[in-house]
Amino acid sequence: MSLNDTLSNALSLILNNEKIGKSKCMIKPVSKVIKKVLDIMNENNYIGDFTEIKDEKGNILVVNSLGNINKCGAIKPRYSVKKDEFEKFEKRYLPAKDIGILFVSTTSGIITHYDAKKRGLGGRLLAYCY
Repeated sequence: MSLNDTLSNALSLILNNEKIGKSKCMIKPVSKVIKKVLDIMNENNYIGDFTEIKDEKGNILVVNSLGNINKCGAIKPRYSVKKDEFEKFEKRYLPAKDIGILFVSTTSGIITHYDAKKRGLGGRLLAYCY
């Protein structure tokens, strides 16, 4: 496993653990981006709560599964998207209208594409989940 894209690794680890029915998974390494994406997934009821365990070699996130994820992953390359271009990427990454979320890195932090549309913001696409 390459450690070039930690967000991609974290999301595939969560998805794999979800598919085999595990209730918890441990993510290492930890970054602010991963924590923010997990926060948003928690708010949208895709995963349960998660805790950070302090470790001398870098921290570990323990994520509780709810069994609500069908698919999630990082978007590569990280496309730049304008405030009125989200529909093209929704069609590409999400199964149907109003199902799933795209994670967008904007000037006001990492938010879902729904929030970005409401606020009239564009940004870079990071990941998707449904």
